[in-house]
Amino acid sequence: MPRDYTVEARRRVAPVRKRIGPLIAQLSAEYPDATIALRFENETELLIAVMLSAQTTDVNVNRVTGHLFRKYRRPEDYLAVSASELERDIYATGFYRQKARSIQGSMRILVEEYGGRVPRTIEELVRLPGVARKTANVVASELGEAQGIVVDTHVRRLAQRLGLSREQDPVKIERDLIKLVPREHWRLFSHLLIWHGRRVCDARHPACEGCCVSDLCPSRRG
Repeated sequence: MPRDYTVEARRRVAPVRKRIGPLIAQLSAEYPDATIALRFENETELLIAVMLSAQTTDVNVNRVTGHLFRKYRRPEDYLAVSASELERDIYATGFYRQKARSIQGSMRILVEEYGGRVPRTIEELVRLPGVARKTANVVASELGEAQGIVVDTHVRRLAQRLGLSREQDPVKIERDLIKLVPREHWRLFSHLLIWHGRRVCDARHPACEGCCVSDLCPSRRG
């Protein structure tokens, strides 16, 4: 069961709808270059990288895809090798058998139904094997207009600590955030929380003394 961070939000602060604008502004000023950490050069590489990122770090995925994307250039390339060969190529990302099946299943659908292109809508993307809503949200956001807000472990933690949601389920947290965050900021907002979560708002030891939004946070310490 993931840790519940809502219990840390005990300080009295302004209502959330009054804080959301300043939160976005202050985090944007702190992280003007906030963007996705995964490395890719085209839509197929983006989809593969996000699929591989489940249960591992972006750093590890980038290490693996540095070789992978030189070997596999097109969706058809992933179908031209045996499952065992692809498993060896992605072994270091963990859950390699399941990921290899999902990748080959997704590439087959891309080739047979989409002319080798990655679909742009959440509804189409979640039809691909191994692509849940979070993965679909990331891909759709990076390829075009965001259709939702990505909720990973960092976004979940910060949404709870900042008092933006009292929910535990990522889908319900996303619903809360969508109601609060203006649509034009949906893509950026998740990147801002992820960057802040990695650099300052650590799960165990948040650096509240150096936090750019401590004045807006009901969970600040000290």
